[in-house]
Amino acid sequence: MKVAIIGGTGFVGSAICRQLIDTGHRPRLLVRPGSEHKVTQAEQCDLIAGDVADPGALDRCLEGADAVIYLIGILREFPSRGITFDALQRGGVEDTIAAAKRQGVGRFLLMSANGIRADGTPYQRSKYLAEMALKEAGLRWTIFRPSVIFGDPDGRMEFCSQLKKDIIDSPMPAPLFYSGLIPKNAGGFELAPVFIDDVAAAFVLALAESRTESQTYSLCGPQRLSWKSILETIAAAAGKRKLMLPAPAMAIKATASLLDRYPWFPISRDQIQMLMEGNVCTENDSFARLGLVPTPFGVDQLGYLNR
Repeated sequence: MKVAIIGGTGFVGSAICRQLIDTGHRPRLLVRPGSEHKVTQAEQCDLIAGDVADPGALDRCLEGADAVIYLIGILREFPSRGITFDALQRGGVEDTIAAAKRQGVGRFLLMSANGIRADGTPYQRSKYLAEMALKEAGLRWTIFRPSVIFGDPDGRMEFCSQLKKDIIDSPMPAPLFYSGLIPKNAGGFELAPVFIDDVAAAFVLALAESRTESQTYSLCGPQRLSWKSILETIAAAAGKRKLMLPAPAMAIKATASLLDRYPWFPISRDQIQMLMEGNVCTENDSFARLGLVPTPFGVDQLGYLNR
């Protein structure tokens, strides 16, 4: 099967490409000029030069494909540089849907995100609108909503590597965010980290099984872990001990309101808000529905942090 991938050079895209190749599929990747070096196993892929904003490039990538996977996502937007959630996480999906219809590609897999909603942050709204557009497009769709994803990044951005760099390796104490004025249950909000290979396996399985069509799967790991516990695990995997202190979320958000326009500032207001909301699955049976067993989060799975 020829599978067109929009966003195939990133962390998730690279893992999906590896598993597609291992199972006999041939990925067709839309690659921005200058990013060819990011493609793993390039000799077993078809590389189409272009950008998601170019309809012609989308048509070339989807031409002759049996299915398309849309993976483009960003954690922060920088409107002054033309990088926005709406353009990449909604507009890009709608443009790819249009290209799929032009090229006769009826199967569409979308990576969304856990916790999205219409009245959420700009990140959450753009993902929600993309899902709505796909559901109304008349294609055979499957939507995946992963929680935070961990695993060997191979030089790319990844949840645990970023936390190690920004928090564990920093000389400053690790922040245990809390709401309000009193540090009650600081760092107690919960996430459900999901392993990258498990996410990739879900996408590859969906291509082979028609029962996954018109289905939405929330992909969470098997544990609900507090922010504090996750930081402690990352520190242990890195062979470090880390001082952790309560940090008022509203003060961090106030600082971010002044500085999150700059790429060097490590977190945005919206990221803090979504982090404090937690990121666990309300229905935690998606892997069981797929017939897959998710990998637990722990020190043994984080050996890549020492490289």
